[in-house]
Amino acid sequence: MYDNQQRKEKTEMIDQVKIGNFLRKLRKEKGMTQEEIATKFGVSSRSVSRWENGNTMPDLAILVELADYYDVDIREIIDGERKSENMEKETKETLLKIADYADKQKRQAVFRAVLFFVIEILCFGFTIAAVIFRSKENISAGFVVVPLFMTVVCSIALIINARGYVWNIQRK
Repeated sequence: MYDNQQRKEKTEMIDQVKIGNFLRKLRKEKGMTQEEIATKFGVSSRSVSRWENGNTMPDLAILVELADYYDVDIREIIDGERKSENMEKETKETLLKIADYADKQKRQAVFRAVLFFVIEILCFGFTIAAVIFRSKENISAGFVVVPLFMTVVCSIALIINARGYVWNIQRK
């Protein structure tokens, strides 16, 4: 396993501009436009432009698909140049499994965020209703405090969920 410093050093060795130029070269070899590539991989043409300019990198799942589509090894894309050897089938399958796992984690984090947000909105609505009813009738303060407390708890849960997701991404 890499520690954080080793991982940072490995990441710094990736030349995004070189990768972008290689992706542009591969696209042109296929005789395709950025818009056509964007449509094929379900992204915006702006994303393809950013990849080719070296501003951003495609997601891991898209990198695997690009390597497959251009019939190159994923290591060739990451290195930004052609190599003579082909990607082993096991390595490709492992990368696809990792990409699927990352997508599953992302979907779970988004689902939890939406759930906490809906609960938070409901609790906030109950708090507002409680304040209105308390002013009209003699209702206990607990009727206001409980939904307010739940709103705060859900807000904290949203923050923890988001921080946990970001931490998992940074850790990998």
